[in-house]
Amino acid sequence: MRARRAVLRLTQHDLAQLAGVSERFVRFVEQGKPSVQLDSLVAVLETLGLELKVAARTSQAARAAGQPAENSAEQ
Repeated sequence: MRARRAVLRLTQHDLAQLAGVSERFVRFVEQGKPSVQLDSLVAVLETLGLELKVAARTSQAARAAGQPAENSAEQ
């Protein structure tokens, strides 16, 4: 996210205003804070022209049972 913001020549303040979130939130995301609000994160990503994708992966239980991961199941 930080790299994309730099390419777009936006400050953290600019990005926060465009996305409708606080500058503090942008800073937390860029620093890798482990807990952020999903709706706010999506707003920032959309502002940067990025998207969040969720894909299935093999869970620990599935690996133990010998089941393969679902292939490219984006939700």
